[in-house]
Amino acid sequence: MRFEETIGAFVAYLKANRGLSENTLKAYRSDLESCLALFGRRGVGDLNEITLDDLRSWMAVESRNHARSSMARKTVAVRAFFSWAHDHGVTRTDPAATLMTPSIPDSLPAVLTEAQTEQLMRRADADARSAPADSATHDSGCDGESRATADRRAEALRDAAILELLYATGIRVAELVALDVADIDALNRTIRVIGKGNKQRVVPFGAPAMRALDAWLAQGRPRLANAGSGSALFLGARGGRLNQRIAREVVHRESRAAGVPDISPHALRHSAATHMLDGGADLREVQEMLGHSSLKTTQRYTHVSVEQLKTRYMQAFPRA
Repeated sequence: MRFEETIGAFVAYLKANRGLSENTLKAYRSDLESCLALFGRRGVGDLNEITLDDLRSWMAVESRNHARSSMARKTVAVRAFFSWAHDHGVTRTDPAATLMTPSIPDSLPAVLTEAQTEQLMRRADADARSAPADSATHDSGCDGESRATADRRAEALRDAAILELLYATGIRVAELVALDVADIDALNRTIRVIGKGNKQRVVPFGAPAMRALDAWLAQGRPRLANAGSGSALFLGARGGRLNQRIAREVVHRESRAAGVPDISPHALRHSAATHMLDGGADLREVQEMLGHSSLKTTQRYTHVSVEQLKTRYMQAFPRA
C-alpha cells in the first residue's frame, strides 16, 4: 500500500471514530504527508523500513524550520499514525511508540486589559453607528460608488458584531464562522456552538453583543446576502460564509485602528476568560463557556490574573 493511501485510510479512521474537526484532520494529513515524503525522498518504500532513529532524524530536520509547539503537534500526529498502523496490521512494529514529544514551555496567553477591550469595542461600535439605517437597502439601480459605500457600511456592522461576539462569548474563530442565524437565541441571549469533537454547548452573551448582532442582521447581512449565503450568520463580501482568514483580519485591523495591542481572535478569547475570572466567575463555569475538555487548560487563566495582580500591585502599592 502506498503512503498516500495509508494516510488516507488513517484520516478516514480518525474522522469516523474520533470526531475531530476538518481543520484538525487536514493538519494530521499535512503533517504525515510531510514526514513520509522525507522518507520517500530517501528511497524508503515500505513503512516497515522506518525505524525510531529514522523518526528522530525527521524530527531533527523539521525542528530547524518549525517552533517547538509545531513540532509537538507533528510528533503527536506521527505517533498516532504509527500506533494505528501497528494496531491494524499495516506495520509489524510501532517505531514511534517511544518517540518523545518536544516539551513546550508554559507561557501566559496574551490578553487585553479591560480598558483596552473597552477601547477596541468603542472604536468598532463607532464605525458601525456611522452606517445609516438604510445602508443595507440601496436598490440595485444605485451607482457603483453608492453600492460600494453601502457594502463597506454593511461590513462595518458585521465587523462590530464579530468583535462583540468573540469577546462576549470567548468562542474560537472556527466556531464563530460556523455559526448559523438559527444558532442565535435572541430571547435568552445565548448561542449554540459546535466545538471540538462536535461537542455542542450553549454560551450566553450580553446586551452590547445583542445590539451589534441586531444591527448586523437587520441592516448589514441583507446587504451582503445572496443565493449562496444559505443560513450562515456572518458573510463575506461576496455573500458566502465568512472564512476564518477574514475574521482574523478583522480583529487585527480593528485592534490596530483602536490603538490597542495588535491581537488575534484567540487573544480575545483569552481576554474574555481572564476578565470573567477577575470578575469572580467560577473556574468550571469558564471551562464550560470556553468548551475546554480539561479544567487544567482553563486554569492557565488564573495564572494570567495573578500576573496582572502582581503588575497592578507593583504599580500602585507604596511599599512594593
